[in-house]
Amino acid sequence: MRVAFLCDFDGTIAPGDIGAELVQRFSARPDPRLPVLLDAWRAGRIGHRALTEAECEPMRVTEPEALDFIRSFSLDPAFAPFVREAVARGDRVVVVSEGFGFYIRDRLGGAGLGGLPLAANELRFEPDGRVRLEFPFADPECGNCGNCKARHVRRQQADGYRTVLVGDGLSDRCGARAADVVFARAALLQWCRNEGLPARAFDRFADVAAAARNGVIATSD
Repeated sequence: MRVAFLCDFDGTIAPGDIGAELVQRFSARPDPRLPVLLDAWRAGRIGHRALTEAECEPMRVTEPEALDFIRSFSLDPAFAPFVREAVARGDRVVVVSEGFGFYIRDRLGGAGLGGLPLAANELRFEPDGRVRLEFPFADPECGNCGNCKARHVRRQQADGYRTVLVGDGLSDRCGARAADVVFARAALLQWCRNEGLPARAFDRFADVAAAARNGVIATSD
């Protein structure tokens, strides 16, 4: 059975959280609501879309400034070889992110992966330095995520793929619930364990590639 790998970007494909670093670097002033909102998001009382909207409201940045900042971040060096190997097998690799498409496209393009399918939120740069958010992949049936990863999982399953969610954070919760197989680290791994959701621990994409190469993904539950 063919496999679709749905891969988170920030903290997973890119070891650093580019979106969080971008917001922190270009926020004009501290937002006193954020600690409370972060706690509510971690507890599942609000979705990632509401958190993103609150985090981005105080941002002041131009597109050249943002691009110059994000280009200091690199990708997991095993990701590009993993993609090439997966595609050669006839599998699918899709990037699904609650981050912003402009920096994901830039970093993937720099790694020679500009044609990789991508679903992410969008950050538009206004002339006065403010930013405007767009959520082109919001799922009305979810209502909490900016880009609900469960929706992308279900679409791949409908196309006949066995789905593998690869992620590191709490923005991957919806996708992890829906996927056939979960590779997790950091906060996502701990959440899966707390929820009793089966997940395979990984450190780098080389671990995911090795599991796929050895047939573990095609046969594991």
